[in-house]
Amino acid sequence: MMNIDEHRKALLENIRRIVIKVGSAVLTTAEGLNPDAINRLAKQISSLNDQGIDVALVSSGAVAAGRQRIRERTEKNGKDYTNLPSRQAASAVGQVRLMHDYDEAFAKYGKITAQVLLTRSGLKSRERFLNARNTMERLFEWGVIPIINENDTVAVHELEFGDNDTLGAMCLGLTGADLFVNLTSADGVYDGNPDTNPGAKPLPVIENIGALDIESICDGKTTVGSGGMYSKLRASRRAAQLGVPTIIVSGKGEFDILRTLDGENQGTLVLPEEHRVSSKKFWLAYHDNPSGSILVDAGAANALLTKGTSLLPIGISSVNGCFARGALVFIKTLDGDELGVGLSNYSSTELDKVKGKRSDELGSILGPNPFDEAIHRDNMLLDAAI
Repeated sequence: MMNIDEHRKALLENIRRIVIKVGSAVLTTAEGLNPDAINRLAKQISSLNDQGIDVALVSSGAVAAGRQRIRERTEKNGKDYTNLPSRQAASAVGQVRLMHDYDEAFAKYGKITAQVLLTRSGLKSRERFLNARNTMERLFEWGVIPIINENDTVAVHELEFGDNDTLGAMCLGLTGADLFVNLTSADGVYDGNPDTNPGAKPLPVIENIGALDIESICDGKTTVGSGGMYSKLRASRRAAQLGVPTIIVSGKGEFDILRTLDGENQGTLVLPEEHRVSSKKFWLAYHDNPSGSILVDAGAANALLTKGTSLLPIGISSVNGCFARGALVFIKTLDGDELGVGLSNYSSTELDKVKGKRSDELGSILGPNPFDEAIHRDNMLLDAAI
């Protein structure tokens, strides 16, 4: 039986495409962008690229870089930079600075970079998602390093993805990557918050991320970034569902991605799930925030979990929220436990009318209708990491 180091090396030896996410806490200091961190990152990614490994970099730092740039040029040091318009404006300023620094750093190693700005609403359309994926494929064919960030200046709802950990996980399906590397300010994942619990122990490997009580071990966030360890573990769980392993490792000091890929025990390795979900199911579950909830009875819950069935109206007990046909909704038990998410074939108003009804009764209630199922099993992901 392989030990942890052997298992790690075996899992990582055939990696051909990586999404690397780097957070603000790694890239910035109190003075703004850290050129040493950017140059170190460019050197290591270029080395990976020279070995035939495609790399997409999901980079934070634009808002922090923009705030610092504004402070350097104006007298607005005492102003509030935390509201949404200010954050978006700061991102517009900082994105230029960030890409300039990346482009210069990668050019030292003969690499070309491309800026890719995404929004969740932009990926909501399956056609746009596939177009974006085709663009990424062409960039990889050309040997270009895509540098991805959220298009903060047009995003709404407090920057739509919420954090770049979420964006990084979404990019796994977009790029077809087989490894997710999350560079953070911590050395890895601990069994508690080391800032408040000096006895917290590092976790070199997480074998079953779905069974991990994330909330109990994550009670704090970094002060510079927006995600904290909670969002990193949630993103790792999403990656695991897609069959992609995650390495959460420090991006500060003398980190070395190449040594990590060679099996060196750095940071925390989150193992993928044995039964991966399809790229389409992954996309439909995480492309949008759920608009409401459907509560199902015990019989329907059991059928969904053990038999892989579709959700029929007869198994629905109640409907919460107001949503249209095709909306992403939670599927919950009567006790409020989340079973998963899915795309509803009917609006909330229609479901209120047909809940608890047999399929042969739907026509007399709604008129001619094309669906026997409230949510088809092909448009459903159970145990989703929302």
